[in-house]
Amino acid sequence: MRIIIIGAGPGGYETAAEAAAHGIEVVLVSDGPLGGTCLNEGCIPTKTLCALDSPDLERKREVIEQLRAGIAQLLKNKLITLIYGKARLSSSRSITVAPADGGESLSFEGDAIIIATGSVSASLPIPGAGLALDSSAMLQLPGVPERLCVIGGGVIGLEFASIFRKFGSEVTVLEYCPNILPRFDSDLAKRLKASLAKRGITIETSAKVSAIEPGKVLWSKGDKDFQTAADCILMAVGRRPNLQSLNLDEAGIEYTPRGIKVDENMQTSLPGIYAVGDITGGMMLAHVASAQGRKALAHIINKNCGTDFSVVPAAVFTVPEAASVGRTEEECEGLEICTGKANYRANGKAVSSGEADGWCKIIALKGSGRIIGAHILGAHASDLIHEAAVLIALGATVQQARDIIHAHPTLSEVLGAAAAACKYE
Repeated sequence: MRIIIIGAGPGGYETAAEAAAHGIEVVLVSDGPLGGTCLNEGCIPTKTLCALDSPDLERKREVIEQLRAGIAQLLKNKLITLIYGKARLSSSRSITVAPADGGESLSFEGDAIIIATGSVSASLPIPGAGLALDSSAMLQLPGVPERLCVIGGGVIGLEFASIFRKFGSEVTVLEYCPNILPRFDSDLAKRLKASLAKRGITIETSAKVSAIEPGKVLWSKGDKDFQTAADCILMAVGRRPNLQSLNLDEAGIEYTPRGIKVDENMQTSLPGIYAVGDITGGMMLAHVASAQGRKALAHIINKNCGTDFSVVPAAVFTVPEAASVGRTEEECEGLEICTGKANYRANGKAVSSGEADGWCKIIALKGSGRIIGAHILGAHASDLIHEAAVLIALGATVQQARDIIHAHPTLSEVLGAAAAACKYE
């Protein structure tokens, strides 16, 4: 059996390695450096900057190269053929590749094809949009702008706002929705907004950006017009699926501007062709792409994959961190629920570490006490959320969460405290 994978981000290279481990021949086509957006222009370089006190481009480069080398080593398998170039579908079982080195086109046939070409930065259709930088360009800034205006209060925008505020920039965030992090629990979003404000970040919600001019952003709120002066402007209004050059129309694969349509097994409208990750337009997270790759591979080789895609932890690496899994309170409309909340300031480890700015909320069903959501704001929230993810995935109840012994003093005790405060009976 041979599988063709287009794209070498997490959804592509991890699936390639796993397929080879099953004895399957793989042709992996990469239109760029190994690791995709996550490693080269997203998750990893931003987390590197989160750990620094200044934009050290050399350190960022070292981290990326080290991890990229690790992927290359993972793919050193006689069953994996790695091709650098741009691929397009030529039939339901074949692709044509224009090599990156400019050589003659190559053709490959396979028993199945997995599309994992990721996403690209989106932009507002406004005058002067070209004056703004996208997230990739922001990562190449050699210095710290005195005044940074971030258009978009989602995950990407808030992470950069937090990073450059720490570096010393005067930061303003303009968010179109009534709250930042529109897809997160509103309770968490409101608390994060207040925490970021304490750190000197100006956040304007319900702000409609109308134009960008040299050195300033024009926007309105209600019937009032404003402008924000900026030496640097970041356009962080989300990402869109990278659908270009795949030849989807001719191949007969259904898609919309939001992404390629797939079924529960990640198979497209054309049997034998699958799509995973950002290209499907769902949750644009590296770990979701990896999981979807495993799901697609399992279907191809007729194996069971029980991954529950309704339980996906998500984290925002602001200061403080924010993390969420399961349902938000807004998504519980029509359900009888209860919530339990606990503050970091009552946690010994948080107070002794000087990280008492934090909060945790657990959402459970009344009666059964089954946990269906958890939201954390505070130090190491991105790590702590996984205990809640396990509880939700296993269908655990508030009582079972209470019965778990947490080491003392640890930040994880905040989850136990939230469970104790949840009156589900």
